[in-house]
Amino acid sequence: MTPVLSLLLAASPVPVGSFVPFSLPPASPLDTSFSEIGPVETFDPVGRAALLATQLPRQWRGSYQAFGGGAPTPVELRLDTVTAMGQMIDLRGTLTVGSASSPVQGNLNAKSDQLELIPLIDNLSLGLEPGGDFLGLQGFSPMGWNAPRLTNPGGRLVLDPVSASALPAARPAGQPLGQGAPIRGLW
Repeated sequence: MTPVLSLLLAASPVPVGSFVPFSLPPASPLDTSFSEIGPVETFDPVGRAALLATQLPRQWRGSYQAFGGGAPTPVELRLDTVTAMGQMIDLRGTLTVGSASSPVQGNLNAKSDQLELIPLIDNLSLGLEPGGDFLGLQGFSPMGWNAPRLTNPGGRLVLDPVSASALPAARPAGQPLGQGAPIRGLW
């Protein structure tokens, strides 16, 4: 058969009323539907956020060191409120870097363990400037300082939870709480 003739036969329509049988292709193990094998994701980030909000340590200690050099500076983080909001956890407290303290607020994503802490003070020194934030991709440790300017190389913050036995005695009942700087909104 010549190539022109085979092309004409392939291009000719099937006559009306003719029957072409259909058969299913052979099944493979990868062809099963998702409803047959269960849900794709069984992780519950909202439930994990609620659990983390109750179990997250409230005291953290560690050090901050700028990438530009210098000695590590002691850091303390105290979380006053930890609130689950869907899969996010709202964090509010106080961050002390060296001798400077600042109110801080942040978000922890219970699904991805990404953490953002924003100091809410104009100057913490050591290159920690307004507009920057600490970003942790694996929770609280390690975190990096994202400076608001490109001329600031940032730094590294390493925090570890403080055990309950290492904490100082609680504030006596009836003693007033200290007044801190006002908390600003994240957005």
